[in-house]
Formats: sequence, structure tokens, C-alpha cells
Amino acid sequence: MKNLRYCLLGLLLNGFLASAQMITPTNETMVHDPVAIKAEGKYYMFCTGRGISMFSSEDLKEWKHEAPVFEEKPSWTDEVVPEFRNHIWAPDIVEHEGKFYLYYSVSAFAKNTSAIGLTINSTLDPNSPDYKWEDQGIIVQSVPNRDMWNAIDPNIVFDEEGTAWLNFGSFWDGLKLVKLSKDLKSVAQPEEWYTIARRERSFDIPDKNPGDAALEAPFIFKKGGWYYLFISWDLCCRGEDSTYKVVVGRSKSVKGPYLDKSGKSLANGGGTLVVEGNENWYGAGHNSVYTFDGKDYMFFHAYDAQDGAKPKLRIKELSWENEWPKQLKLN
Repeated sequence: MKNLRYCLLGLLLNGFLASAQMITPTNETMVHDPVAIKAEGKYYMFCTGRGISMFSSEDLKEWKHEAPVFEEKPSWTDEVVPEFRNHIWAPDIVEHEGKFYLYYSVSAFAKNTSAIGLTINSTLDPNSPDYKWEDQGIIVQSVPNRDMWNAIDPNIVFDEEGTAWLNFGSFWDGLKLVKLSKDLKSVAQPEEWYTIARRERSFDIPDKNPGDAALEAPFIFKKGGWYYLFISWDLCCRGEDSTYKVVVGRSKSVKGPYLDKSGKSLANGGGTLVVEGNENWYGAGHNSVYTFDGKDYMFFHAYDAQDGAKPKLRIKELSWENEWPKQLKLN
């Protein structure tokens, strides 16, 4: 329960600050699992939280705590997680044909009783008269003892032909990639699935258990003819016991295989380190990567060793060497 307590503490505080419409500097903004987008002259960020935490910024340095996306939980969520409490995980935001698609995770803790949902808005400006989230329901769902994967941590990537792919997952037998329909609201038919990353799982662990193959939160970033797959290894949400870190592999095809610097496939446990915790930060992970105004940035959360292991927003500029992201240093 310790890991859950740390997670909920940060998220409840996020909800309180959002209701107060506070503005906080990046290094004091408490988040889990940040994703971002630049739209309509502002940066918008979405994170794990009650109803999905939402923030806005003019400069990536200070963040206004906006009202959550969902005041009340989506109507379908109790069908997946009985008595769901609107604690929504790990969203992803993309713009498509003039609208904003926000994917999100509904799950029971440490179970693959999970689903990825979608809600759409024509604007991200909460002050606009057109601001209204329209929920689309379930995109993909996982069921214990049926699926050896977990339908959380969605990320959308468009390939060189403009086809949308959903990559997602946590623990179990690895991270998955599936083609989406043209309207981005369902899995394409016939279904096309790939395993893009996995780690060795002990064979004697029951299928309903997450297992010891600790990886999650895939994020695919396109740059210079490569698809870079960033994933988080090890343990999140445990305060000073967190061991989160981010590794990367790359591929010429969105379908993979994704290989690390040594040539090892991420589907066989490979991964080149990008960032990890240190004496100042207990763990760092669940990242997203963007190009804003000609610079590449990585968003992630880390646990502040100087402030009670609270989960804080970190935004670091990525630099590259030989078409690989350089390892980041936390300070």
C-alpha cells in the first residue's frame, strides 16, 4: 500500500491546486505521467489525476492548474473497474484534423483489469465557448486471465503514411502496438498487433499477477528517419523506494524491431539508458518527447529527495549524438 499512498498523495494535491487555479514553477509542479502539446499559442499538459489533471503554460516555466478534464467519471468506467473513483492514469494528447484527441487509462491498481478510453475536444482553451470534451468510450480493454498485457499508458504515433498506431502497456508480457482505424476511435480491422518491448518474466508467476518484468509507459518519437521508442523500467510511485528510469531503442519502421545502441532488441530486454534517479531524485520516468520551436524536450516525473519524495515535473532539453539521445543528468 506504500506505493499507492505516495501516488494518491501527489494526485490529490494536484486536484486541490487545480481547483484553486494556482500557478507553480516547473520544479514545484507535482505530477505523474506528464504529456504535452503546443496549441493556440500555449502549452497544455495532461497528467494522471482525478478526472485527468490539466495545466497550461505560456513558457514551459510556470504552469497554471486548470480544472480537471472530467468533473465526473465517464459513464462506462464502472463496467471495467467496479465503483471506479475517477482516478484516471497516464493520458496522451494528439491533434488530428483540427481536433484534440485525449487518450487515457482506467484501471484497478496492480491488475490488468484495464481499458484505454478516448475523449475529443475542438479546443484546449477552457475559456472558449467551444470547449467541451466529448467522450468516445473504450478503444481497447484487457481482462485478467484472458490477456497477458495491460491496457494502460497509451501513446499515439503516426507513421510515414499517416496511419495512426496505439502503443501501450505495463508489465505482464510486454508493451504492445496496434493499428487504429482512420477516425482514431477504434482498433483497425483486420487487427494488426506487435510486441515492441518486453523483459524476462518469471515463469511461475500467475497470469493475473503483473509479474517481475518491470517495464511500462511506451512513447514513440519520430526524428530524422528514425522512430525512437522510450520506455520506463523498474518501479514507480514508491517515494524514496522508487527505481524508475527511462531507456530507448530505435527502428526505421514504426512496427519495429526497436534496437538499443548495442543492437539488442527491446523485445528481448534491450534498452539504452536515457535518465535515472540519483541522490537528489529517487527515480525518474514515464516520459514524453516533443519538438517545440526547434528544440527537443523530454517531459517526465521524478521523486524529489529534498522535499519528501514528492513527484515533481521535470522538463529537460534533449541533445543528440550519432542519432541517439544523450543521457540526461538530474540536478
